[in-house]
Parts: sequence; structure tokens; C-alpha cells
Amino acid sequence: MSAATAVTSTATPPPVAPTGDHHDLAIVLFAVIVLVTLGITLWVGRRGDAAEDFYAGGRGFTPLQNGFALSGDYLSAASFLGVAGLIALYGYDGVLYSIGFLVAWLVVLMLVAELVRNAGRYTLADVLALRLRRRKVRAAAGGASVVVTLLYLVAQMVGAGSLVALLLGTNSSGARTWAIIAVGALMIVYVTVGGMKATTWIQIVKAFLLIAGSVLLTVLLVARFHGDLFALMRQAAQHSGAGHRYLEPGLKYGATFTSRLDFFSLGLALVLGTAGLPHILSRFYTVPTARAARRSTMWAIGLVGGFYLMAIVLGLGATALIGSAEVRHANSAGNTAVPLLALVLGGGNGSTGGVVLFALISAIAFATILAVVAGLTLASSAAFAHDIWAGAWRGRPRHRPLLRRGAVLRRGAVPGTRSAEAPAAEESADADAVSEREEVRVARISAVGIGAAAIAISLFAQQLNVAFLVGLAFAVAASANLPVLLYSLFWSRFTARGAVWSVYGGLVPAIVLVFFSPVVSGTKVALFPGIDFHWFPLENPGIVSIPLGFLAGWLGTVTSPEPADADRFAELEVRALTGAGAA
Repeated sequence: MSAATAVTSTATPPPVAPTGDHHDLAIVLFAVIVLVTLGITLWVGRRGDAAEDFYAGGRGFTPLQNGFALSGDYLSAASFLGVAGLIALYGYDGVLYSIGFLVAWLVVLMLVAELVRNAGRYTLADVLALRLRRRKVRAAAGGASVVVTLLYLVAQMVGAGSLVALLLGTNSSGARTWAIIAVGALMIVYVTVGGMKATTWIQIVKAFLLIAGSVLLTVLLVARFHGDLFALMRQAAQHSGAGHRYLEPGLKYGATFTSRLDFFSLGLALVLGTAGLPHILSRFYTVPTARAARRSTMWAIGLVGGFYLMAIVLGLGATALIGSAEVRHANSAGNTAVPLLALVLGGGNGSTGGVVLFALISAIAFATILAVVAGLTLASSAAFAHDIWAGAWRGRPRHRPLLRRGAVLRRGAVPGTRSAEAPAAEESADADAVSEREEVRVARISAVGIGAAAIAISLFAQQLNVAFLVGLAFAVAASANLPVLLYSLFWSRFTARGAVWSVYGGLVPAIVLVFFSPVVSGTKVALFPGIDFHWFPLENPGIVSIPLGFLAGWLGTVTSPEPADADRFAELEVRALTGAGAA
């Protein structure tokens, strides 16, 4: 039989699973990844307790560095494990899922990157507080950010559990449980010791490894099929168990009107949710200027786009060389498709190449999870300490005041720099404000609590696809954070009541609808498979909760007894567009 004939054979691929010989090397590489990231954390963590260092890494990263860090934050376990797994199981429908992740960056580039960098300081709530100076606004925005990051954290830690269980050669819940606990402990160390500087460098290293690993697998896979992508697609269809339906829409989302509506809801959440993700927005503050933030986004779009093109090829390759049934057998949600594909491309069970490649890709996936959970934990602890504790409960943080409308710029100064402000704007904040040292200490303590909560929730969600879990986080971000952000930046009549109503009007319906959806009860893969109390038919609430967030913000504004402050909106507009007075 010729090589070409062997490639397109319709025979079912042999079962593939890592044997005991693979575990030692994989665990060694895992240990190397952990030691390197801990070394980075300890090295950077000695650099002081200033809030600007802890939250924004000193604002000293270049656009290229921040672009890699942005893509590192965004290319999570959902991307590397979940999306490829969905493609391996559902073909065309899984490919459509990946498109939403990429298109979302156009929204970020066009609408929020530069404006958020100029108008904010550390968090989303800082942008709102520039014109809506109310404690309840900070509390609402900070609370929504904590909820979004918790959902995202759960997705990453579920992926870690699946990956480590695969490496240990077992599918037992005990192995996944200990993996989740270990990842949670590591992410707490990264954040409490290293802050944003350490997290950013870990993201840069992880992004480079992830892109390099994906390129390696893609080259090996394409070479396996002699560069014939059509042959790859044909063999994937043959080994999918669904025939040509694998390459057509409808295998997962097209069977009924409800499933098609669910897919539209998911796509809406993915496209709009990225611009509301707290850990993505906070990364724009790590560069010195708005122009650098925009260039960072452009670098991220290139890296993310290239990665998702490779993820499509890898998902098809997993089906072609392993088969959908074997992928599902290894993990019901398909989360281990890429490591199993690496094992096959390296030579299969018992081969040195298979052992090395499987261990390498698994270690990269583990690094992906560690880096993303660190960024998420930092964003959630910043939201709690900076917005809820310091901004809403204790008053407001003692940071350099914003440039008020009408302040005089020094002759020859560049807008947006510290020297540009008049001496009067350099005065200290209120005497009873929270000091930076206190705030950073609370942020570190809150990272421990948030990490513990994420571990507890993850233990109940181990059977769900990580890409699907991220879809829920995107839906909540698009429902609670995006409406209030766009209203604040672009609507002059927007009020504090509108902001609070917008956040809760999107957040509460999203959470309620998820709780009463098939995700939680009523199906075999639900969080509580033995009971059924669901009444909302869709798995993703975005199609309902996102419009409700915008509607609630509009209603709160038009019914507000207090009109909008035109001077504060003018201040926000000038600062967002020009950078005058920006941190």
C-alpha cells in the first residue's frame, strides 16, 4: 500500500492512550515549567509594593511584549484544548466556534483599546468612575468583574484536571481533583508574590511556547498528509462517525431551532464578550500610551488569528488520525484531543518520538493554564481590592488625581504625561483615602480567597467542555461589562443609576438563566445530572442577557432623577481621545 493510500485509508484508527512509559517525562517537563514560572515570579516579586507595579507592571512593557501577553491571556485552555476538541467531535460547528473568538478582537481594536487605556487606571471601574463618581458604581462593576473572572478560572482549572489525569493514565476524579487543587495553589503564589510584572512575563513565555508548539504539530500533521488538506478533511469525515455531515453545519447546533438559536447566542457572546473581559482590559494599562495599546492589540490579532487557523487543522487532524470515538472516550468533552494527536504524530504508543512530543505538548498546555489562571486571579483580586474594598467600601484609593476640566497644561508639556499637569492637580487625595500599600495587601489576601472559591467550583464542573465554560464567561462579560463601558464612553446622558442598572441588569439575568439551563441540570453532562429543574432551553444566555444589559442601562438613565454631568463627560471625552491627564 502506498503512503498516499495509507493516509486516506477508511480503517478506524487504533485506540490511542498514553501508557505508563510516558508519564515520567511528562511530569519532568511539568516540573520544569513550574520551576521556570516560579523563578520568574520570585525574581520579579522583589521589586516593591507600589500599586502601579502590582496592577499595571509599572506601565513599562513594549507593544510587542504586551501583544504576546495579550494573546497569552486570551489563548487559554479553551483555545488549546477546548476548541480543538470541539472541532474533533463536531467538525464544521466546532470551526464556527473558533471564528467568534477571533472576530471579537476587531471590537476590541475599534471601540475600546485606546479609549480604555486613556480613560482608566487599573480596572474597568476606573473608566466609569471618571464621570460617574459613585461608590455603588464601583461596587457593581467590581462585583461583575469578580464573577466573570471566576467563571473563566473554572474553565482553566477544569482543563488542568483533564490534562493531568490523562498524563497519569487515569480518568479518575481523584487525579483531576488534586490537579485542580495544585493549579489553584500555584496561581495564588504567582499573584500574591509577583503581581502584574510576573504575570506578564509568564504570559509572554507561555504565548511563545504555545505558538511554537502549535506550529510544530501543524507542520508534522500537514507533512503526514503530504500537504493535501483535502485529504485531511476527507479522512476526518471518514473517522468522525458522521460521514460528510462532519464537514457540514448542523452536527452540534443545527438539529433543531433551539440548537441553532443557542449557537447564535454563543456567537453573540463570543464576539461581544472579549471587550468586557476584565483581565484583557487591565492589560492595556501595562503599556505607556494609548498608541502602544492599539499596537499591542494589532500584534495580538495577528498571533491569535494564526493560532486559530492552526487549531482548526489540529482539530481535523485529531479526528482523522485518532477518530471522534476515541477522542470522546479519552475525555467526553474532547479536552485531550491535542495531546493525543501529539502522541500519534510522534510515532504512537511505545515510540520515543511519541513520548517526547506528547509530554512536550502536554507541558505547553499546562503552562497555558498556569499563565491564564494567574492573569485571571490578578484581575479578580484587583477588582475586589481596588474597586470594592478601596473604592466602594473605604472611600477611594489614594492615587494621583485626574486632570480636571479646565486645568492648565504647562507650556511645552506633552498631554498625558505627569509633567503636563498644573501643580494644583498634583495635590494628594483625601486624607482618609486608602494607601497603596494597604490596597495591595488586600489584593494579595483576596487572591487567596478567590483562588479557593475557584477551586471549589471547579470540582463540580469537571465533566464540562472548557471552551463551553469560557463561552458562559464571555456571555456574562458581554451582558454586564460591555453595555456599561460603551454607554460611559459614548453616551453623554448616561447617569450613575444607568450604570448600576446596566451592570446588574445584565449580570443577574445571565446568572439566573445559566442556573436554570441544561448546563446545570436536566442532561447527562450537567453539573447535577441526577436532577432536572431547568426551564431555560439554551446553554448560553447571551441572546437574552446582553440586550437586557443595554436595556437596563437605558431605562436607568431615562428614569434617573439626577441628570448627567456634562462637564464630567467632556472631561472623559477629552481624556479618552487625547490622553491628556492619562496615567
